[in-house]
Amino acid sequence: MQSNCLILLWRRKLSGILIVSSLVLFALWTWVFFIYNSRDVQIDGEINHLIQTDNPQKHVYFLQKLISQANRILRYQQKQQNTSSSVNHKLLQARRPTGGIPVPAAAHTGKNSGIVRFVKPTKSPPSIGLLETTDQPLLFGSRHKKIALFGANYLFEDERLKILENQQRVRNAGMAEIQNSMDYERLLTSAERQTQYEHELLRLGVPTIAGIGPSGPRPPNERLVHLDLKGAPPKLSFLKRLLPLLKTLGATGLLIEYEDMFPYTGILQALPAKNAYKVEELKDFLTSVVLHGLSIMPLVQTFGHIEFALKLQEFENLREIPEIPQSLCPSQDDSIIFIQNMLTQIIEFHLSIADAVMNSNSTSAGGASLHSTAFTHIHIGCDEVLRMGECIRCRQHSRHEIFLTHVTTISNFVRTRWPQLQVVIWDDMLRDMMLSEMQHAHIGSYVEPMVWVYANDIYRFIQPQLWDMYAKVFPTIWTASAFKGAFGESLMIPPLQRHLENNMRWLAVIAKESGRFSKGIRGLALTGWQRYDHFAVLCELFPVGIPSLITSLSTVSKGYFVTNPKENDILRVLECAFHPDSRRSGHPWIELHPNSHHSQLFSACSYPGSMVYKFALRLFEKLSELQNYLLHTQDRSAWMSEYNVRHNFSSHSRVYDVTHNTPLYINELSAMAREAYEVMFDVFDEYTVVEFVEQNIYPMIASLQRQLLEGQRLLQRRVWPQRPLPFSAELAQLNLIPANLMNADKICSNDISCDNASLQ
Repeated sequence: MQSNCLILLWRRKLSGILIVSSLVLFALWTWVFFIYNSRDVQIDGEINHLIQTDNPQKHVYFLQKLISQANRILRYQQKQQNTSSSVNHKLLQARRPTGGIPVPAAAHTGKNSGIVRFVKPTKSPPSIGLLETTDQPLLFGSRHKKIALFGANYLFEDERLKILENQQRVRNAGMAEIQNSMDYERLLTSAERQTQYEHELLRLGVPTIAGIGPSGPRPPNERLVHLDLKGAPPKLSFLKRLLPLLKTLGATGLLIEYEDMFPYTGILQALPAKNAYKVEELKDFLTSVVLHGLSIMPLVQTFGHIEFALKLQEFENLREIPEIPQSLCPSQDDSIIFIQNMLTQIIEFHLSIADAVMNSNSTSAGGASLHSTAFTHIHIGCDEVLRMGECIRCRQHSRHEIFLTHVTTISNFVRTRWPQLQVVIWDDMLRDMMLSEMQHAHIGSYVEPMVWVYANDIYRFIQPQLWDMYAKVFPTIWTASAFKGAFGESLMIPPLQRHLENNMRWLAVIAKESGRFSKGIRGLALTGWQRYDHFAVLCELFPVGIPSLITSLSTVSKGYFVTNPKENDILRVLECAFHPDSRRSGHPWIELHPNSHHSQLFSACSYPGSMVYKFALRLFEKLSELQNYLLHTQDRSAWMSEYNVRHNFSSHSRVYDVTHNTPLYINELSAMAREAYEVMFDVFDEYTVVEFVEQNIYPMIASLQRQLLEGQRLLQRRVWPQRPLPFSAELAQLNLIPANLMNADKICSNDISCDNASLQ
C-alpha cells in the first residue's frame, strides 16, 4: 500500500516537473520570437528608407549592413534549431516544401514577421547568380520574394558575402569612402580643419605656418623659376624637357640670369664664355618657353656682381676699385655706355623672339596674347654693391645718392627706349635708406623692387616699418624665395625642408603685406643659385635641386602644401615608382626633416635629371663616410696623427690596421668619377662635369693618397730612437718653445736629422 502511494506521488512529481519545464521553454521561445520580430521590423524600416533614397553609394552601404545583420540572425536561428525540442523539429519538417523553395515562417503562423528561414532544398536548383544590388534593392519578408539563390548553399554564407563585398568595392572604386570623408569634412569647422591639417603636416615633417592651409589665402599671381646660368649652365635641350613639368606645377615664367652665357656680339664679343650658348639654340629654347605659355624676365647685372666682365682686360678700367672687379664705377661715362650696350643686346634679342612667335601664330587667336605676356619685365640686378663711393669721383656723393642716381639713369634708358617694359631691381640696397631719400629720387616711378629673403624668419630682415616705407614709395613689388643655393656656398644637396619652410613663410607674408600696396604684390620668384658669385665654386647643381623646386613650386602654386598624396602633384610629376598610402601603411608618404638633406621618396622617381640627383646622393654619402674615416685616422688616431708623421714614429701593426682599406676607397672614388661623366653628360657639357669632379671628388682622393703615402713611410722604418724625441724645427721657427730649449742637440730640422740626433 505504501509502495503504491510512493509510486503515485513520484509520477505526479515527474508530471509537475515536465509541466514546469514546458512552461519555461515556452517562455524562452516567446522571448526569442519577440526579440527577432523587433529586429526584423528595424530591417524593414531600413529597407524602406533604402528604397526611397536615390544615392547608389547609400544603397551599397545599407545593403552590406543588412546582409551582415541577416547573416548573424540566420546563424543564430540555425543554432537554435539544432538545440530545439523534437516537437519544434517536426513542425519545421512539416513546413518544408517539396520544390526546395524557401518559405517564410510567418506564412504558417499567420503573421507577417519578416523573418526568412532558408531550408536546404531536396533538389538543387540552378544557380541564379549574385544579388541584383545595382538595379533593385534587396527585399526581405513574406511580401517580397525576389531572392537569388546560390546553388545548394544558403544565400548569406560568408563566402558569398565576401564575393559580393569585393565586387562592390571594385565597382564603386572607393566612392563610399570619399563620400563619407566629404560628409565628415562638412561637419568640421574651419578651425577644426586647420588643426587637422597642421597635425598631418607634423607627421610629414612639413613646417606649420599660421594661416597657411586649404582655406588660407590665394597663391601669388606670378610664380617665376630662376635659372642661374653663371654656374654649371645646363644644356638647353635638358631645360626644354623641364618646361612642361614647370608649367604643370603652376609656374608662370622664368627669371633667366645669363651672365657670360649670353652670345654677346660686336663691342661686347669678349664677354661670352667659351661654352656660351649659340644664337640659334638659344632662340629655339626661348621660343619653346613662350609656346608653353611662360613669360621671360632676363636678369642683367648693372652695378654689382659684374665680375664676369670687369675681370677682363678689356673692361678693367670700369672698376670702382682697380684691384677688385666686383663693382662698376657709375661715375664714368664708359660705364653707362657699357651697361646700355648689354641691355640693348639682351632686350632686342628677347623682343625678336616674342615677335617671331606672334608672327608664327598670327593666324591663331593666341598670337597677340603670347606677345603681350611673354616679355614684360627686365631685371637689372643691383644687389650687394659692396664697394661703392670709393673712387675719387664717387667720394663727392653719398652712397645712397650714388645708388639711386645710377638706378634711375639705367631705368630711364630702358623705359624711354622700350616703354612697354617694366624694370625690376633687388631690394637689399634700399633697406638702409630713408623714406625721404627714395621719395626725392622718385625711384618708385622707375623700378619695381624684388624683396628677397631666403631665411625662415623673413620679418627679421624685412621688418613691418620697412614694409610700410616700401608701400609709400612703390605701387607694387615682387618677392623672392629660394629652392637651392642659399644655405651653404659649397653644398652638394639642398636642405629641402628649410627651403620649403622659406617658401611657405613667404606665402604668409605676401597674404599679410599685399594690402599695403596700391597694386598689390605681383608675385614670387623661386631662386636657385649655382654659384654665390662668379669666383665662387659650385653649390647645388640644378638637377639635384629639382625635388626641392618641385616641392616648393607646387606649394606656392596652390597656396599651401597638399597633404593628400592623391591630390599632390609631386608624385605624378616626378614619375615616382610607388604611391604610398599613409592611412594603410601607417608611415607618411613623404618625410621631411630639418637636419636631412633629402627624402627617400625622391630616390624612386624618374624625372629629367633624376640620375644626377641619385648619383649626388650616393656621392654625398660616400664622401661623408670617408671624411669620418680620415678624421678618425688623422685627428683622433694615436698612431697616424701629425705628430707621428712628423717624427716618423709609430707602430707597424696599428698603421697597417688604419690604412689597409685606403686603396679600396681610392678605387671606389675613381670609379665614381668615371661614372659622373656618364650620368651628367646628358645635362651638362664636359667643362661643368670636370669642374664638379675636381671640386668634389678629387680633393678626397688626394687626401686618401696622402694618407696612404704617410702610412707607407711609417711602415718602412725598422728601428726607432729612444725617448724623449727631439723637438721639431718648426716650433723653434715659430717661437713656440722657450729660448733656453733652443739647443741644436735637441732640435731637428727634418726627420733624418731627428733620427740621427735621437740615436746619438
